[in-house]
Amino acid sequence: MRVGIFGGSFDPVHFGHLFLAEYCLEACELDQILFVPAGQPPHKSNRLTAGAHRLTMLKLAIADHPGFAISEVELNRAGPSYSVDTLEQLARDLPSAEMFLLLGADMLQDFPNWRQPQRICELAKLAVVFRDGMTKLDWSVLDSVASSARRREFVSVAMPRMDISSTEIRRRVVGGQSIRYRTPAAVIDYIHSTPDIYSHAVKSVE
Repeated sequence: MRVGIFGGSFDPVHFGHLFLAEYCLEACELDQILFVPAGQPPHKSNRLTAGAHRLTMLKLAIADHPGFAISEVELNRAGPSYSVDTLEQLARDLPSAEMFLLLGADMLQDFPNWRQPQRICELAKLAVVFRDGMTKLDWSVLDSVASSARRREFVSVAMPRMDISSTEIRRRVVGGQSIRYRTPAAVIDYIHSTPDIYSHAVKSVE
């Protein structure tokens, strides 16, 4: 079974996330995309919306897709959410799975600085996604963390650009603006039925 591992804050999940997941599902010939909502990302200082809210919205967003699933491994783990720890756990949970870590091309340059990048490359193949405006990936940045044989197993995925961001959605919610066509209707309904869901984001908007 070929499984794409898609980590992120999903605060909230939006159509950009879902489009990327669907695109990679087909382009990489995967059997499943496993969304992994972050607990405490080590690279983000801003406070996240409660994990229970983010998880509920993600469940609502993918409910009708047979190829999408969710792992709560990071939400259930205390402390920073490092990719290597997540992949180690998923390897134990899914011993027969061939894992592909979905990675934005903008993150590739910094990948060698991640915690135990060599081990990440042992646990999963990299599926690097680049959007319009990028024509080539510089795989040489991985020379120090992956063998040339392993790098040949990595894949690049070129997809159209979709400029939707969770930050913009939160700001629009706080500002009383519409978020229609940015995230599924079920997510919009959940946000509107939970008035204080983004109360912590008010200061960042002011």
